[in-house]
Amino acid sequence: MNRNNKYEKLLWCIALPGFGQLLNEKYIKGIVFILLEFLINVQGNLNEVIILSFYGKIQEAVDATNYQWLMFYPCLYMFAMWDAYKDAGGGERPFSFMPFVFSAYFVTVGLIYSPDLRIMGTLLGPVWLPILSVIPGVVIGLLLKRLINQRSRQSNF
Repeated sequence: MNRNNKYEKLLWCIALPGFGQLLNEKYIKGIVFILLEFLINVQGNLNEVIILSFYGKIQEAVDATNYQWLMFYPCLYMFAMWDAYKDAGGGERPFSFMPFVFSAYFVTVGLIYSPDLRIMGTLLGPVWLPILSVIPGVVIGLLLKRLINQRSRQSNF
């Protein structure tokens, strides 16, 4: 597989923040991201919350979540993905960070509302609602990126 593939680095960061940086030979940055991921994961009880959510025990997942810690996770996760993508050559276009920024924002908001928000009467909890929040984040980020780039091209003429 091509070692310069920006999507490969992005996918490795989805697996674990920091892996893409290691593949980009940014070792210190990669190790820092991995350590931060483990710290936030442990302090936020993320693995327990994921297991409870997969078993459908959503209220137990809500009760087990340490929101003070877990709210750092979306920003760390999305920043690590963008950073690996950018360092692999994916940040060449202006505003390429927009889908990552808006995803981090929407996932964080989804996490904030996850203990209370019900969709069609169902509590989605601290795993499923944030995951679903990625979709509007990416879509809005891509639309804004396109809009800003079109406006800047028009103003250059």
